[in-house]
Amino acid sequence: MAGPLAHLKVLDLSRILAGPWAGQVLADFGAEVIKVERPGTGDDTRHWGPPYLKDLSGQDTAEAAYYLSANRGKKSITVDITRPEGQQLILELAKHCDVVLENYKVGGLKKYGLDYASVKAVNPGIIYCSITGFGQTGPYANRAGYDAMIQGMGGLMSLTGVPEGEPGAGPQKVGVAVADLMTGMYAVSGILAAVIHRDRTGEGQQLDLALLDTQVAWLANQAQNYLTSGVSPQRQGTAHPNIVPYQAVPASDGYFMLAVGNDAQFQKFCAVAGLDTVAADPAYASNNARVMARQKLVPVIEAATRKKPAAWWLEQLSAVHVPCGPINDLEQVFADPQVQARGMVVEQQHPTAGRVKTVRNPLEFSASPLAYDQPPPILGEHTGEVLRSTLRLSEDEVKALNEQGVI
Repeated sequence: MAGPLAHLKVLDLSRILAGPWAGQVLADFGAEVIKVERPGTGDDTRHWGPPYLKDLSGQDTAEAAYYLSANRGKKSITVDITRPEGQQLILELAKHCDVVLENYKVGGLKKYGLDYASVKAVNPGIIYCSITGFGQTGPYANRAGYDAMIQGMGGLMSLTGVPEGEPGAGPQKVGVAVADLMTGMYAVSGILAAVIHRDRTGEGQQLDLALLDTQVAWLANQAQNYLTSGVSPQRQGTAHPNIVPYQAVPASDGYFMLAVGNDAQFQKFCAVAGLDTVAADPAYASNNARVMARQKLVPVIEAATRKKPAAWWLEQLSAVHVPCGPINDLEQVFADPQVQARGMVVEQQHPTAGRVKTVRNPLEFSASPLAYDQPPPILGEHTGEVLRSTLRLSEDEVKALNEQGVI
């Protein structure tokens, strides 16, 4: 294995997105990640389509695009954890692993003897990361939690969407499952912190991570705006609550993003836009003043930007280092020369499709480069391999478990 975590082995009991996303990042970083799935059906997201990956004849495979997005680099094994034999296999595997990653409901694995206490009993140094909707404690601990409802409960949808009183106003969900994804990223950083702690002390531990906690935590400046002022921030569309102008603005042929981050950039913008009077007006000289004058200033800016096409603005503003950018659809994103130059698409061999494309991990390591050798696995692709290599089971033992329906 390549990558900085090639010495780590992860037992991934998670499904859907938050846990699998964490597992994929760890796999990208070089860890051996063993994904445990239900025999016959596997991770729910295998079936969350269309679209599905096509095989060489153009027919749908069993792999939904959703599943492909979060499971690169893993080894898939199928084990029936409802059976004592399956539970014993998982415990035996846990003895050989550094990390267990799971997102069952609170207490859901205890009845199978696979909770933290049970795994710790066979591997005291285990790092056991539990991801739930609401955490291991509190009045909502036993509730199920999914990303969309967490975006609502955690305040994000109150901040996202068209402002009240304007056409199309109302709360909006972000277009990707950001609560799940951020929880997965916090899981990665927490696991790595726990690995460092174990390396120093020899002590394993359980990590308790909740989607709702994550959503509240990464409200970031908006949460701090509320805690500082006592006033709940409101939806502002593409606008920024603390910076002006910092939003989508109209051109003659569409929209582009204008992201003026300081007073010097505002002066440069005004010079390009022919707004010399605005630039000289003390009412707009500082960002604080512009935020206070938002309702009066933004229409003046929009009237100016409507006079030229977006490409003209992007060229002229970029030339004087005023941050701006197009509003791309995904076809345009993956055709962008910068995205292509950075190699953001990884193409790998796939056992049923021939080739599969995924989005590469955004991190580049100079001393321990990442390798993308393993595509998202088909269901149970590595069951025999893992049981033979990790648990030293014989071919006959693996065959017997298969015939019994344990794997």
